Amino acid sequence: MLGTVVKSTGSWYLVQTDENERIECKIKGNFRLKGIRSTNPIAVGDRVEFEKNKDGIGLIYKICDRKNYIIRRASNLSKEFSILAANLDMAALVITLNYPETSTVFIDRFLAVTEAYNVPACLIINKTDLYGEEDAEYLEAIVYLYENIGYSVFKTSALTGENLSVIKNFFIGKTVLLSGNSGVGKSSLLNALNPEALAKTADISFYHNKGMHTTTFSEMYRLPDGGYLIDTPGIKGFGLIDIEESEVDHYFKEIFKISSQCKYDNCLHIQEPECAVREAVEKGQISWSRYQSYLSVLEDCHAEKYRKDEYL
Repeated sequence: MLGTVVKSTGSWYLVQTDENERIECKIKGNFRLKGIRSTNPIAVGDRVEFEKNKDGIGLIYKICDRKNYIIRRASNLSKEFSILAANLDMAALVITLNYPETSTVFIDRFLAVTEAYNVPACLIINKTDLYGEEDAEYLEAIVYLYENIGYSVFKTSALTGENLSVIKNFFIGKTVLLSGNSGVGKSSLLNALNPEALAKTADISFYHNKGMHTTTFSEMYRLPDGGYLIDTPGIKGFGLIDIEESEVDHYFKEIFKISSQCKYDNCLHIQEPECAVREAVEKGQISWSRYQSYLSVLEDCHAEKYRKDEYL
Protein backbone atom coordinates (compact mmCIF):
# COMPACT_ATOMS: atom_id res chain seq x y z
CA MET A 1 0.00 0.00 0.00
CA LEU A 2 1.06 3.59 -0.67
CA GLY A 3 0.37 6.65 1.45
CA THR A 4 1.60 9.95 2.90
CA VAL A 5 2.84 10.34 6.47
CA VAL A 6 0.56 12.94 8.12
CA LYS A 7 1.76 12.57 11.71
CA SER A 8 4.97 11.38 13.31
CA THR A 9 5.80 10.70 16.94
CA GLY A 10 9.23 9.33 16.11
CA SER A 11 8.24 5.72 16.63
CA TRP A 12 4.63 5.64 15.41
CA TYR A 13 3.36 7.19 12.18
CA LEU A 14 -0.10 8.04 10.90
CA VAL A 15 -0.28 7.34 7.16
CA GLN A 16 -3.07 8.53 4.89
CA THR A 17 -3.64 6.44 1.78
CA ASP A 18 -4.64 7.88 -1.57
CA GLU A 19 -8.17 6.64 -0.74
CA ASN A 20 -8.14 8.87 2.41
CA GLU A 21 -7.91 5.94 4.82
CA ARG A 22 -5.73 6.70 7.87
CA ILE A 23 -3.66 3.85 9.24
CA GLU A 24 -1.37 3.77 12.27
CA CYS A 25 2.02 2.45 11.23
CA LYS A 26 5.45 1.68 12.55
CA ILE A 27 8.71 0.85 10.84
CA LYS A 28 9.04 -2.76 9.76
CA GLY A 29 11.57 -4.74 11.75
CA ASN A 30 13.93 -5.26 8.84
CA PHE A 31 13.69 -1.65 7.61
CA ARG A 32 17.20 -0.68 6.56
CA LEU A 33 18.42 2.21 8.72
CA LYS A 34 22.07 1.82 7.81
CA GLY A 35 23.56 5.12 6.71
CA ILE A 36 20.62 7.20 7.93
CA ARG A 37 22.05 9.95 10.14
CA SER A 38 18.79 11.56 11.25
CA THR A 39 16.96 11.09 14.53
CA ASN A 40 13.77 10.43 12.56
CA PRO A 41 14.28 8.41 9.37
CA ILE A 42 10.65 9.02 8.34
CA ALA A 43 9.11 12.50 8.39
CA VAL A 44 5.71 14.09 7.88
CA GLY A 45 5.18 14.57 4.16
CA ASP A 46 7.07 11.42 3.21
CA ARG A 47 5.45 9.08 0.71
CA VAL A 48 5.86 5.54 2.02
CA GLU A 49 5.04 1.98 1.06
CA PHE A 50 3.63 -0.24 3.81
CA GLU A 51 1.76 -3.43 4.48
CA LYS A 52 -0.80 -4.31 7.14
CA ASN A 53 -0.22 -7.06 9.69
CA LYS A 54 -3.00 -9.24 11.07
CA ASP A 55 -3.75 -6.67 13.78
CA GLY A 56 -4.37 -3.93 11.21
CA ILE A 57 -1.15 -2.08 12.02
CA GLY A 58 0.79 -0.81 9.04
CA LEU A 59 4.43 -1.79 8.67
CA ILE A 60 6.46 0.71 6.64
CA TYR A 61 9.13 -0.92 4.51
CA LYS A 62 10.06 1.80 1.98
CA ILE A 63 10.39 5.61 1.74
CA CYS A 64 9.75 6.96 -1.74
CA ASP A 65 12.22 9.46 -3.21
CA ARG A 66 11.82 12.96 -1.75
CA LYS A 67 11.67 16.08 -3.91
CA ASN A 68 13.07 18.06 -0.96
CA TYR A 69 13.06 18.31 2.83
CA ILE A 70 13.90 20.65 5.71
CA ILE A 71 16.36 19.60 8.41
CA ARG A 72 17.83 21.03 11.57
CA ARG A 73 20.72 19.92 13.71
CA ALA A 74 19.47 17.50 16.34
CA SER A 75 19.80 18.02 20.07
CA ASN A 76 20.39 14.28 20.39
CA LEU A 77 24.19 14.02 20.20
CA SER A 78 24.06 10.42 18.97
CA LYS A 79 22.65 11.57 15.61
CA GLU A 80 23.48 14.48 13.35
CA PHE A 81 20.13 16.02 12.38
CA SER A 82 16.36 15.71 12.42
CA ILE A 83 14.06 16.07 9.41
CA LEU A 84 11.24 18.52 10.09
CA ALA A 85 9.19 17.65 6.98
CA ALA A 86 9.53 16.39 3.42
CA ASN A 87 8.10 17.09 -0.05
CA LEU A 88 7.35 20.76 0.57
CA ASP A 89 6.16 23.56 -1.69
CA MET A 90 6.82 26.26 0.91
CA ALA A 91 8.35 26.80 4.35
CA ALA A 92 6.62 29.51 6.40
CA LEU A 93 8.47 30.88 9.41
CA VAL A 94 6.12 32.38 11.99
CA ILE A 95 7.86 35.12 13.95
CA THR A 96 6.97 37.72 16.56
CA LEU A 97 8.87 40.95 17.04
CA ASN A 98 7.84 40.92 20.69
CA TYR A 99 5.92 38.62 23.06
CA PRO A 100 8.34 36.80 22.50
CA GLU A 101 11.05 38.35 20.34
CA THR A 102 12.34 36.37 17.36
CA SER A 103 15.97 37.26 16.66
CA THR A 104 17.14 38.12 13.16
CA VAL A 105 19.86 35.49 13.57
CA PHE A 106 17.16 32.84 13.98
CA ILE A 107 15.28 34.18 10.95
CA ASP A 108 18.40 34.23 8.79
CA ARG A 109 19.49 30.75 9.80
CA PHE A 110 16.04 29.40 8.94
CA LEU A 111 16.11 31.11 5.55
CA ALA A 112 19.63 29.81 4.90
CA VAL A 113 18.42 26.27 5.57
CA THR A 114 15.53 26.68 3.13
CA GLU A 115 17.94 28.00 0.50
CA ALA A 116 20.31 25.09 1.11
CA TYR A 117 17.54 22.52 0.61
CA ASN A 118 15.72 24.24 -2.25
CA VAL A 119 12.50 25.02 -0.40
CA PRO A 120 10.81 28.38 -1.14
CA ALA A 121 10.26 30.36 2.07
CA CYS A 122 8.11 33.17 3.44
CA LEU A 123 7.79 35.02 6.74
CA ILE A 124 4.61 35.48 8.77
CA ILE A 125 4.85 38.19 11.43
CA ASN A 126 2.18 37.35 14.02
CA LYS A 127 0.65 39.21 17.00
CA THR A 128 0.49 42.57 15.26
CA ASP A 129 -2.41 43.49 17.59
CA LEU A 130 0.06 43.68 20.50
CA TYR A 131 2.62 46.01 18.96
CA GLY A 132 3.05 49.59 20.13
CA GLU A 133 4.48 52.48 18.12
CA GLU A 134 8.12 51.42 18.54
CA ASP A 135 7.29 47.81 17.64
CA ALA A 136 5.36 49.01 14.58
CA GLU A 137 8.39 50.90 13.29
CA TYR A 138 10.59 47.84 13.74
CA LEU A 139 7.91 45.75 12.02
CA GLU A 140 8.03 47.91 8.90
CA ALA A 141 11.84 47.77 8.91
CA ILE A 142 11.76 43.95 9.01
CA VAL A 143 9.17 43.81 6.23
CA TYR A 144 11.26 46.18 4.10
CA LEU A 145 14.47 44.20 4.72
CA TYR A 146 13.19 40.75 3.77
CA GLU A 147 10.88 41.81 0.94
CA ASN A 148 13.83 43.61 -0.69
CA ILE A 149 15.86 40.41 -0.44
CA GLY A 150 13.07 38.56 -2.26
CA TYR A 151 10.94 36.88 0.42
CA SER A 152 7.17 37.25 0.80
CA VAL A 153 6.33 38.74 4.20
CA PHE A 154 2.87 38.75 5.78
CA LYS A 155 1.74 40.81 8.76
CA THR A 156 -1.04 39.13 10.69
CA SER A 157 -2.82 38.57 13.96
CA ALA A 158 -4.40 35.20 14.59
CA LEU A 159 -6.59 37.00 17.14
CA THR A 160 -7.98 39.76 14.92
CA GLY A 161 -7.73 37.93 11.60
CA GLU A 162 -5.60 40.59 9.90
CA ASN A 163 -4.51 39.39 6.42
CA LEU A 164 -5.60 35.79 7.09
CA SER A 165 -7.48 35.70 3.79
CA VAL A 166 -4.31 36.82 1.98
CA ILE A 167 -2.28 34.04 3.63
CA LYS A 168 -5.00 31.47 2.85
CA ASN A 169 -4.92 32.41 -0.82
CA PHE A 170 -1.11 32.27 -0.86
CA PHE A 171 -1.17 28.72 0.55
CA ILE A 172 -3.86 27.29 -1.77
CA GLY A 173 -2.62 24.12 -3.44
CA LYS A 174 0.67 24.10 -1.52
CA THR A 175 2.14 21.79 1.11
CA VAL A 176 3.51 24.27 3.64
CA LEU A 177 5.75 23.73 6.65
CA LEU A 178 4.77 25.99 9.55
CA SER A 179 7.73 26.59 11.84
CA GLY A 180 8.92 29.02 14.49
CA ASN A 181 9.94 29.59 18.09
CA SER A 182 7.70 28.41 20.90
CA GLY A 183 5.14 31.04 21.81
CA VAL A 184 4.86 32.82 18.45
CA GLY A 185 1.31 31.55 17.95
CA LYS A 186 1.74 28.81 15.35
CA SER A 187 -1.14 26.74 16.72
CA SER A 188 -3.41 29.79 16.93
CA LEU A 189 -2.55 30.65 13.35
CA LEU A 190 -3.19 27.07 12.26
CA ASN A 191 -6.60 27.07 13.93
CA ALA A 192 -7.43 30.43 12.34
CA LEU A 193 -6.53 29.08 8.90
CA ASN A 194 -8.32 25.77 9.54
CA PRO A 195 -10.76 25.82 12.49
CA GLU A 196 -11.22 22.04 12.26
CA ALA A 197 -7.56 21.29 12.93
CA LEU A 198 -7.84 20.64 16.68
CA ALA A 199 -11.05 18.62 16.23
CA LYS A 200 -9.28 16.38 13.76
CA THR A 201 -6.38 15.71 16.12
CA ALA A 202 -8.83 14.66 18.83
CA ASP A 203 -9.93 11.80 16.58
CA ILE A 204 -6.40 10.36 16.37
CA SER A 205 -5.37 7.90 19.05
CA PHE A 206 -1.81 6.64 18.97
CA TYR A 207 -1.04 3.66 21.18
CA HIS A 208 1.52 5.40 23.34
CA ASN A 209 0.72 9.14 23.24
CA LYS A 210 -2.97 9.55 23.95
CA GLY A 211 -3.90 13.02 25.11
CA MET A 212 -0.63 14.63 23.97
CA HIS A 213 -0.81 18.28 22.91
CA THR A 214 -1.07 19.01 19.18
CA THR A 215 2.35 20.65 19.02
CA THR A 216 4.19 17.77 20.68
CA PHE A 217 4.69 16.07 17.30
CA SER A 218 4.71 17.19 13.69
CA GLU A 219 1.36 16.82 11.96
CA MET A 220 -0.17 17.64 8.57
CA TYR A 221 -3.57 19.33 8.23
CA ARG A 222 -5.67 19.80 5.11
CA LEU A 223 -6.59 23.40 4.31
CA PRO A 224 -10.28 24.02 3.49
CA ASP A 225 -9.55 25.55 0.05
CA GLY A 226 -6.83 23.07 -0.92
CA GLY A 227 -3.29 22.43 0.22
CA TYR A 228 -1.77 21.30 3.51
CA LEU A 229 -0.13 22.84 6.56
CA ILE A 230 2.47 20.90 8.52
CA ASP A 231 2.55 22.08 12.13
CA THR A 232 5.79 21.42 14.03
CA PRO A 233 6.84 21.75 17.68
CA GLY A 234 8.41 25.09 18.63
CA ILE A 235 12.17 25.19 18.12
CA LYS A 236 14.98 27.32 19.50
CA GLY A 237 17.43 27.45 16.61
CA PHE A 238 18.85 26.09 13.38
CA GLY A 239 22.26 24.80 12.42
CA LEU A 240 23.26 24.05 8.85
CA ILE A 241 24.59 20.58 8.09
CA ASP A 242 27.54 19.56 5.91
CA ILE A 243 28.12 22.99 4.40
CA GLU A 244 31.56 24.19 3.41
CA GLU A 245 32.75 27.71 4.21
CA SER A 246 32.85 28.55 0.51
CA GLU A 247 29.15 27.66 0.17
CA VAL A 248 27.70 29.79 2.97
CA ASP A 249 27.24 32.94 0.90
CA HIS A 250 25.15 30.90 -1.60
CA TYR A 251 22.37 30.77 1.00
CA PHE A 252 22.19 34.53 1.62
CA LYS A 253 20.61 35.79 -1.59
CA GLU A 254 21.80 39.39 -1.56
CA ILE A 255 25.32 38.45 -0.42
CA PHE A 256 25.67 35.81 -3.13
CA LYS A 257 24.52 38.27 -5.79
CA ILE A 258 27.16 40.84 -4.87
CA SER A 259 29.91 38.26 -4.19
CA SER A 260 30.48 37.89 -7.95
CA GLN A 261 32.05 41.37 -7.83
CA CYS A 262 34.70 40.38 -5.26
CA LYS A 263 38.30 40.36 -6.48
CA TYR A 264 38.87 36.75 -5.42
CA ASP A 265 36.57 33.87 -6.35
CA ASN A 266 37.17 32.22 -2.96
CA CYS A 267 36.47 35.39 -0.96
CA LEU A 268 34.83 34.67 2.40
CA HIS A 269 33.96 38.35 2.91
CA ILE A 270 35.82 38.64 6.21
CA GLN A 271 39.02 40.62 5.63
CA GLU A 272 40.03 39.89 2.06
CA PRO A 273 41.10 42.89 -0.05
CA GLU A 274 38.65 44.41 -2.56
CA CYS A 275 35.68 42.52 -1.10
CA ALA A 276 32.47 43.77 -2.75
CA VAL A 277 30.31 42.29 0.01
CA ARG A 278 32.01 44.17 2.85
CA GLU A 279 31.89 47.32 0.77
CA ALA A 280 28.14 46.80 0.23
CA VAL A 281 27.67 46.38 3.99
CA GLU A 282 29.51 49.63 4.63
CA LYS A 283 27.31 51.43 2.08
CA GLY A 284 24.10 49.96 3.53
CA GLN A 285 23.34 47.89 0.44
CA ILE A 286 23.52 44.74 2.60
CA SER A 287 22.10 45.00 6.09
CA TRP A 288 24.47 44.72 9.04
CA SER A 289 22.19 42.15 10.72
CA ARG A 290 22.25 39.87 7.67
CA TYR A 291 26.03 40.15 7.42
CA GLN A 292 26.38 39.25 11.12
CA SER A 293 24.13 36.23 10.59
CA TYR A 294 26.30 35.20 7.64
CA LEU A 295 29.41 35.43 9.83
CA SER A 296 27.78 33.34 12.58
CA VAL A 297 27.01 30.54 10.12
CA LEU A 298 30.51 30.81 8.70
CA GLU A 299 31.91 30.46 12.22
CA ASP A 300 29.90 27.27 12.72
CA CYS A 301 31.41 25.81 9.58
CA HIS A 302 34.89 26.76 10.74
CA ALA A 303 34.47 25.32 14.23
CA GLU A 304 35.25 21.65 14.78
CA LYS A 305 31.95 21.10 16.50
CA TYR A 306 28.62 22.87 16.64
CA ARG A 307 28.15 25.25 19.54
CA LYS A 308 25.04 23.50 20.85
CA ASP A 309 24.43 25.62 23.95
CA GLU A 310 24.24 28.88 21.98
CA TYR A 311 21.78 28.02 19.24
CA LEU A 312 19.81 24.97 20.36
